[in-house]
Amino acid sequence: MSRPTPLRDVHESLGATLTDFAGWLMPLRYGSESAEHRAVREAAGLFDLSHMGEIFLTGPQAGQALDYALVGHLSALVPGRARYTMIVDERGGVLDDLIVYRLGDDEFMVVANASNYEKVGGELKNRAKSFDVVVEDRSDQYALIAVQGPHSQEILSSLTDADLAGLKYYAGLPGIVDGRRALIARTGYTGEDGFELFVANDDAAPLWHALTAAGEPYGLKPAGLSARDTLRLEAGMPLYGNELSAELTPFDAGLGRVVKFDKPGDFVGRSALEAVKDDAPRRRLVGLVARGRRVPRHGYPVTKDGAVVGEVTSGAPSQTLGKPIAMAYVDTGAETGLAVDIRGRHEPMDLVELPFYRRNK
Repeated sequence: MSRPTPLRDVHESLGATLTDFAGWLMPLRYGSESAEHRAVREAAGLFDLSHMGEIFLTGPQAGQALDYALVGHLSALVPGRARYTMIVDERGGVLDDLIVYRLGDDEFMVVANASNYEKVGGELKNRAKSFDVVVEDRSDQYALIAVQGPHSQEILSSLTDADLAGLKYYAGLPGIVDGRRALIARTGYTGEDGFELFVANDDAAPLWHALTAAGEPYGLKPAGLSARDTLRLEAGMPLYGNELSAELTPFDAGLGRVVKFDKPGDFVGRSALEAVKDDAPRRRLVGLVARGRRVPRHGYPVTKDGAVVGEVTSGAPSQTLGKPIAMAYVDTGAETGLAVDIRGRHEPMDLVELPFYRRNK
C-alpha cells in the first residue's frame, strides 16, 4: 500500500491524480501537465517532495565519516552550504545521488531519493561505525515543499524575513516562514531558481496554503511528478533508475567531477573508480532532439544505420523546445545519423549537448 505524505488531503482537495511512486502516494498532476510545466518556467510552481529521505549525521567526526562513505569531500563544506554527491558500492556503481547540507560544525543532513533512502541510511550507518558520529534517519519527521520558478523569491520573501537574496545556490539557512520553523534551501531540480522548505509534518499543509495564497498574484500553480520529470529532463538533470544505477559509475554518467580523489583518506569505491577514471568511456550520456513528433521513451533503442548504438534513458515532449527530447547513452563516436526505434520505426534524431534548457540568470 502506498504511503501518503502529510499533504495528501491537500492534493485530494485540489483534484490531483495520485499515483504510487517509490512506495509513496504522490500527485502525478493536478490538471494540465503542460500548464504546470509552463508555470514553473514562466512564473512559479509548488511541489510536494515529502517522499525524499533526510538522514542526519551528528558528532565530532561527522565530516570524516561522510568523506569515507561518499565520493565527495564533505568535510570541506562550510556550515550553511550544500553539495551534490554520490554514494557508490565497492565496484564504483552508483547507489544513489545525494545532496548533503552542512548544518553546523558537527551536523550534516543527507537528502536521498525516495526509492533509496532506506538503503542509503543503512549504508551510512554501516560505513560510519568506526567514526565518532551518530547516524539517524529522520525522514518520518520532515515534510519537504519546493517553490520553483522565476518568481519564487518574490513569493517566499512575502512570508519570511530570512535573507533570501543573500542565500547562494546550494546553500541553506534556518528561518521562520509564515510563523513556522523551516530549513530554507536553494537547490532545485527544475532548471529554475527556487527554494526547498524542510518543515515539521504538521506545518506542511498550513505552509502550502500560505504559499498558494502568496503566489496567486504571480501565477503560481501546484505541480506534480509529471511536470517535475519534464522540467528536470529539459535541464539535463539525471534521475536515479534512468540515467544512474548501480551498473554505472559516476564517470559513465559524465559526472566524474563529483569524485574527489584529492581528499584525505580512503573512501568506499575509491580503488574501483581510480581504475577507470582515465578510461575512454564506451558510451556517453547525450541529448537527442526528435525531428518528427513521435516521442522517444525510456528503454527505446538508439540506432545508426539500423544497428543499435545506445538506449534512451528518459524521453518526453518538451514544452519549452516544442519538440520531443530524450537523454540517452550512445556509443562514443556515434554522433550523426542517429535514430530511435519507436515501435519498429526508426525516427531521426539530432544529437545535442546537455542541457536542453538553461535559464537566463
